[in-house]
Amino acid sequence: MIRRNRLYSRIAEERIELLYEFARGVFKEDPLLANRYVEVARRIGMRCEVRIPQELKRFTCRACGSFLVPGANCRVRTKPGKGTTVVVTCLNCGEIKRYPTSKERGLRH
Repeated sequence: MIRRNRLYSRIAEERIELLYEFARGVFKEDPLLANRYVEVARRIGMRCEVRIPQELKRFTCRACGSFLVPGANCRVRTKPGKGTTVVVTCLNCGEIKRYPTSKERGLRH
């Protein structure tokens, strides 16, 4: 496949970010449209071979593809322990995602 140039990738990244912003803004009125925006953003990422940023990807359910909004269609919990873990449960399909969080090390005052 032809190697994509930087401008092509930058345009795709901007559109992906815009679509996630639109999804966040329209979710209260029309959750299905928000899910559609996320689906289009994922397709742009696949077609243009651009990764969706980690902070945006966490708002997407991998199983059903829905846009996740804490308190509306997903549950967010923290599990204490050796390393604290954030557990996100999609309330549409029941998919569970776990994100490890690391403690800040080496902070000296």
